[in-house]
Amino acid sequence: MESNRENAAGAHAITTEEVRFAVDVAAGRRPATVLLHDARLLNVFDGRIRRVSVALAGRLIATVGPGEDAPAADVVVDLRGAYLAPGLIDGHVHIESSLVTPGAYAEGVVPRGVTGVVCDPHEIANVAGVAGVEWLLERSPPWETAGATLGLAEIEALLQHPEVVGVAEMMSFPAVVAGDDAELNKVALAEAARKTAEGHAPALSGRALQAYLASGIASDHESTTLEEGLEKLAAGVFLMVREGSVTRDLDALLPLVRPEHADRVGFVTDDRLPHDLLDEGGVDCLVRRAVQSGADPVYAVRCASYNVARHYGLARRGAVAPGYVADLVVLDDLPSFRAHAVYKAGHRVAVDGRLEGAPAPAAARTAARGEASMRPAAPAPDRHAAAVTGTVRLPPLEAAALRLEGGGAAVRVIQAIPNQILTRSLDLPPTVRDGEVVADPGRDLLKLACVERHGRTGGVAVGLVTGFGLQEGALASTVGHDHHNLLAVGVDDGDMIVAAQRLQALGGGFVAVREGRVLAELPLEIAGLVTDAPLAEVRARMRALDEAAARLGATLPSPFMALSFLGLPVIPELRLTDLGLVDVLAGRLVPFAAEG
Repeated sequence: MESNRENAAGAHAITTEEVRFAVDVAAGRRPATVLLHDARLLNVFDGRIRRVSVALAGRLIATVGPGEDAPAADVVVDLRGAYLAPGLIDGHVHIESSLVTPGAYAEGVVPRGVTGVVCDPHEIANVAGVAGVEWLLERSPPWETAGATLGLAEIEALLQHPEVVGVAEMMSFPAVVAGDDAELNKVALAEAARKTAEGHAPALSGRALQAYLASGIASDHESTTLEEGLEKLAAGVFLMVREGSVTRDLDALLPLVRPEHADRVGFVTDDRLPHDLLDEGGVDCLVRRAVQSGADPVYAVRCASYNVARHYGLARRGAVAPGYVADLVVLDDLPSFRAHAVYKAGHRVAVDGRLEGAPAPAAARTAARGEASMRPAAPAPDRHAAAVTGTVRLPPLEAAALRLEGGGAAVRVIQAIPNQILTRSLDLPPTVRDGEVVADPGRDLLKLACVERHGRTGGVAVGLVTGFGLQEGALASTVGHDHHNLLAVGVDDGDMIVAAQRLQALGGGFVAVREGRVLAELPLEIAGLVTDAPLAEVRARMRALDEAAARLGATLPSPFMALSFLGLPVIPELRLTDLGLVDVLAGRLVPFAAEG
């Protein structure tokens, strides 16, 4: 029987009967269920590509070797020299950032060869607590892996869940460096459960990085420069190379995607919007881009399969070898990295970009020969519906709530950076009218508001931001990492209020407003983060939102995703929460007026 670590691979435990079946097939005592004949295998162990045939015994791989030595099989699939690779595993992803449910997310990425993800569900956890994590786990198809980060008691309990592989990214890096007991205890809980504690160390270097890693944290996905990546690799970090929708770091870190770095590099997407998932793909996009840029193709695949599985202790995952779970991708060629067929746990689940089916849960599996029913799993009753709906509860908003006074000769301004979630803190002279600081689109100075939306304090904080380019109207979002309060940016206070009120009526989402009229919107009725709508429909709505933002003058790529990160008080330099401006590096709230 597999351990909980193996359960965490996203499938139910491999039984002794299944293992015996694979052994019998390999020994020639029983026929294989499927023989994949004449494949060019990308072997992630020795880095070579060789011609082989692969025999499957139900969910497991029984043999990998020359075609003439292959066992008999019930079904023979002649691959005629097509490439065969292990199913890809995204090493760090927030499914909530796809704006759809886990099932809809899987429909988008599985046909591309992504057969597993390590999901950090702290977005929905920060809205709905443990119930939110449980909702995500229950709504996931049987090919995801999840981790969570909550309070100590909740973490200790969740670490016992068979699909939880560790404590997700430790985002309060200043607290870790300062030796905060609560943060260090989270790492200790992960170690006690023999699971990982994942990192989040943007721009950390020198002694601060050493202090962060001395806690026992194992990884980092925030490197944005080659120098940063090199320092972290040298310090023993499992370096997660990221290519999200806003955070596009692959090009800068590609020189590190080299076989000599062995198991120390993995590929992740972190946050990907629907249009990028459907147009570019999930973690398969990183493999494709790396190969096209000249990286060794076998090692590029290894970074999105075996290295991730090894880091998280996912036994029997990430390679094509005897005893491994038969998660496989058949490829027509390497540069395009287009999946012709995808196998999940020994069954073909996708062909030419179309999902065919998925393995049913363990209760539906037949004992004989380890075969699995192709009947879809019945949806679990949504016992957490009350916890994840009706979550947008705003305070009354009037013009006075967004009034921004004072500031003196210079004020602190958040500068948004294209294709990054890092910001800069600028000291700029404000534009003042009748004693009030106002938005000035001519100078690209816009109002930014953060409104507490969980019905707790009713707090509202206002500041200024530059980099969006808006000339009129307002944009608003209930996706506001990581507190997920409402964020609004705009030229006109009235439009910002209309946008906020519309999001409350929708139950959350994104909206663009001009002159009091909604131009485009996307309802995210589940925790204000996710919708039950299909991925293609969400992509169409997001395109309409981006087009509306462009008509309002927005020049920032993915403006709604960029807006969603402006409240994240663990990414340098300056952020806005419902309590006010946060100097991330100093770890404190700071006044609107710049200090002389």
